[in-house]
Amino acid sequence: MGVTADICRKITALTPSQTEVVDNAASVLGLAADLAHAQVTLYAPARNENFLTIVAQAKPNTSYIDFKSNILGSAVQSSEEPLVWRTLVSGTNIAGQREWELGMDALEMRVYPIKDTTGRVIAAASFETSSQEASADGHGMLVETAYMLLTMAAASGPLGRKIYRPLGTRDGIVIIDERSHIIFANSAADGIYKVLGINRIIGRRLSDRQVNMKLAQQALSTGQPLEKEIEAGNMILVQRAIPIFVGGLAVRTVFIIADVTEIRKKEKELLVKSAVIQEIHHRVKNNLQTIASLLRLQARRTKTPEVKAALRESVNRILSISVVHEFLSQQDREFIDVAEVTKNILDLVIQNMLEPDFNIETVLNGQTVILPSEQASSLALVINELIQNSIEHGFVGRKEGLIGVDIATTPEAYQIDIYDDGIGLPKDFSLQNTNSLGLQIVRTLIENDLGGKFRLFSRAGTHAFITIPRLMEGVKEAKEE
Repeated sequence: MGVTADICRKITALTPSQTEVVDNAASVLGLAADLAHAQVTLYAPARNENFLTIVAQAKPNTSYIDFKSNILGSAVQSSEEPLVWRTLVSGTNIAGQREWELGMDALEMRVYPIKDTTGRVIAAASFETSSQEASADGHGMLVETAYMLLTMAAASGPLGRKIYRPLGTRDGIVIIDERSHIIFANSAADGIYKVLGINRIIGRRLSDRQVNMKLAQQALSTGQPLEKEIEAGNMILVQRAIPIFVGGLAVRTVFIIADVTEIRKKEKELLVKSAVIQEIHHRVKNNLQTIASLLRLQARRTKTPEVKAALRESVNRILSISVVHEFLSQQDREFIDVAEVTKNILDLVIQNMLEPDFNIETVLNGQTVILPSEQASSLALVINELIQNSIEHGFVGRKEGLIGVDIATTPEAYQIDIYDDGIGLPKDFSLQNTNSLGLQIVRTLIENDLGGKFRLFSRAGTHAFITIPRLMEGVKEAKEE
């Protein structure tokens, strides 16, 4: 049970079974408000005599409501809501007017009883709308249909949230009576059927082939609401058929039709673009790996150890960028999980640079950090350079070692600590004065491309500490998702 049931239990005098009935009715309040083009409020008697409690309320998506909403759970004196009180006492439908605030135009108000399984009145549903809306053709029929929907929900239990979802301003609404005649169609429905070659559908029978309402016929025969997407003419239509049963008899059918042609067209275009982008990333990855293979061949042919080492470093740099494109080619988003990229780079560098007899242990700890692909590419290069540095300089004269990466987040920044348990930095080491190409690349990428800061220090080995500010809202949103 939801908020409505909680309010009923705490404030009203309703029994558990009566609370369930009111909560069931509240489950379709949004759709009822949209059908009636009115604000719908459910009232139940409060425990305090002569007071009413507002247990549920919904504003319509299909009409503008200029007056404020009540606070759920608030109590009002019965004298302030005479129409509601009379409906609760008499059990009859009552129509009238009210002023929401002093000086406002009077609102049209229709109040209907909500009954429990024994027929006792336990709540009232108030439909309030402007006089202009209330004077529109068929408005009374829409309100009656919405009330029938509430009555059915109250008696039959919670209804499926998806198919009973609220309406939009572009949804076509068609009402079919118990004799399978179309008795109402709004302007959106008229517009869709005019495109299909039918100028007027009111008065037609449900079985009329031209109106293409087989879904409504199926819903009536099975007694279950149905939804289906069809192609009609040059349009793609989403149809919903909701039969309304009261006392075991079909009293109305609500047929909702929406033109989603442009939406489906845009979705298809996005899918095509996404596939093209993924294919581009896949080809870039393959091209980078081809370049890396060519450099490996060149390294095998050269006799100079310095050249071999330089080519091997270049191979790892290229492959670290390839890792990012590998991830991008396997998903439809331009964001990358830094931890996943780091793990792959660790595996690549160890595979390409370690001697066969060297025993390395790797540790990766961290929170999820999501970066746009451009930033992820720069960070991949940085991580690659720093891991390479650890392997090349941190374990001189040793046959085993540890390389770890810790990733943490703060409200202002991402923090990445790449460390080893090696021999540490030379005593006279200065990051500003170093001639290392790898460290120069790292500084440039972190400070210029990522707008971050970089520190290198010794503590039981060597630590490379990177701080990247969280400046991009898109990154934050991607992380939250």
